Amino acid sequence: MTKSILVTGCSSGIGLAAARTLRERGYRVFASCRKQADVTRLQGEGFADALVLDLASSDSIQAAVDRVIEKTSGQIFALFNNGAYGLPGAVEDLPRDALRRQFETNVFGTHELTCRLLPTLLQQPDARIVQNSSVLGLIAMMNRGAYVASKFALEGLTDTLRLELHGTSVKVVLIEPGPILSDFRKNALAQFQREISVDTSRHQALYRAALERLNKKGPAAPFTLPASAVVDKLILALEKPHPRPRYYVTKPTYFMGVAKRLLPTCLLDQVIRRLGSA
Repeated sequence: MTKSILVTGCSSGIGLAAARTLRERGYRVFASCRKQADVTRLQGEGFADALVLDLASSDSIQAAVDRVIEKTSGQIFALFNNGAYGLPGAVEDLPRDALRRQFETNVFGTHELTCRLLPTLLQQPDARIVQNSSVLGLIAMMNRGAYVASKFALEGLTDTLRLELHGTSVKVVLIEPGPILSDFRKNALAQFQREISVDTSRHQALYRAALERLNKKGPAAPFTLPASAVVDKLILALEKPHPRPRYYVTKPTYFMGVAKRLLPTCLLDQVIRRLGSA
């Protein structure tokens, strides 16, 4: 039987690469996007089951879940929670509503989608929930507080869910990428320009450096990898009989994972501050 998987955030980057690779490997891919125009483009690319799913909307989430369950007759193998965005900005400059919107997509929407699909996943002999987190789910970095907070929250929910689902047919896996080539920076720039008041902030110099990084073409950080590097770990999470709870992607994630375990907080802070000002 063909295995079905729902993937969020498929308009570009990791989600699009995942959808294409999974289709090539024989999966039935329900590739979802927030905008209808992106869904139409995917349908033109041969993704007949592409659908609209806006993680900021409970109605959209419920409609997508109902459609996937109906089209698969309740035989859904996996959920890849990939949809997310980043909002740069110093913590003190984050408006409450902007922080709420960050969590609506990156945490609350992902949580709601997972919980609504979970009863169906629990009915399968083998099922997977794969969460696309970040190196910023392991460590904090300056000027990224909203995104860091959302990924810390996602990791906490995921670790707890994994414990609670022990002994069931559902395996829960985190993927933690570092810098990946995608539209993430372009989308982050748009969010920054919409939400952050640069002229009234004491962090104007920091923001000038951030804007330079966000506007840079191509890789903006060392050891940047293509989206396929994340997809390689996704395949392991889906196809290994006993996947790891976590899969790191890129050298920065491996480095930070080790540094967080070994370094005292004061030394780790020094390392991160130096990286943040590089």
